[in-house]
Amino acid sequence: MKDKVVKAARELGLKVDVKTLDQPTRTVGEAARAVGCSEAQIAKTLVFVADGDPVLVVASGAHRVDTEALCEIFDVAEIRQATPDEVRVATGYPVGGVSPLGCTIPIAFDEDLLQYDRIYVAGGDGNTLFEVAPGTLADAIHARVARVADRREHARA
Repeated sequence: MKDKVVKAARELGLKVDVKTLDQPTRTVGEAARAVGCSEAQIAKTLVFVADGDPVLVVASGAHRVDTEALCEIFDVAEIRQATPDEVRVATGYPVGGVSPLGCTIPIAFDEDLLQYDRIYVAGGDGNTLFEVAPGTLADAIHARVARVADRREHARA
């Protein structure tokens, strides 16, 4: 899977160093501990099914994704999280390692990630990731940059 990510990065003109770590990076917490950053700098990549079609969301690890906001972003009536099988079919990656690189489905990119100089993104499996400037990544993958955070969560903060 790492080779797929490296090839896709090259094709998009991105220079990334995809690193395979000794410890797992499948969850936001695992990834943040592995690289020594805040959970907010981990770009979790989630697949949803929007009116029957897969879409990808690159979101800050600091919060939950608002599915109502996703309905607006993707202009759909209903949206649900994809099953592990649907994730693999839609992206070619397993849950816990989904990279936005090499995906051909529509992508929403969390505007909250743009506040950081660097973010960490899954590199194709549960032990790999790469570091990148968020704006550079969003541009390269032609993502729709928008607020994807659950608004109720921000109201509590």
